[in-house]
Amino acid sequence: MPTVKVDWLKNRTFVGTDNSGHSVVLSGDDEAVGVRPSQMLLVALAACTGYDVVAIMEKKRKPLSKLEITVEGSQQEEYPYPYRNIHVTYRVSGKDITENAIAQAIQLSEEKYCSVAATIRGVAEITTEYEIVEES
Repeated sequence: MPTVKVDWLKNRTFVGTDNSGHSVVLSGDDEAVGVRPSQMLLVALAACTGYDVVAIMEKKRKPLSKLEITVEGSQQEEYPYPYRNIHVTYRVSGKDITENAIAQAIQLSEEKYCSVAATIRGVAEITTEYEIVEES
């Protein structure tokens, strides 16, 4: 079972460590040393779907040479400030990448494979778009 441990360092700064020993620094909005916890959710969504999209495109024999994912979230204006709308933009490059292949990979990730998207869905609306960038 996945397990994480979070240790408080000082002020509003924490270090989160997973059960394999990987760590990340998180901090409140008055600290400049780590990612805000609420923004870490957006990072987790981007990494989760990115993992899926890369794997799906490899299986399609259309490997990516570049993938950049930008996630923007809009939060409710009252406590506890939950995200209500999240928009994910994928910028992809690779040889012979087709609109159909990348759109299908993104859809499969969002609807079937990404556990972070599955957790968020129902609380926040997730929308996506993609751009295929020609290799230079």
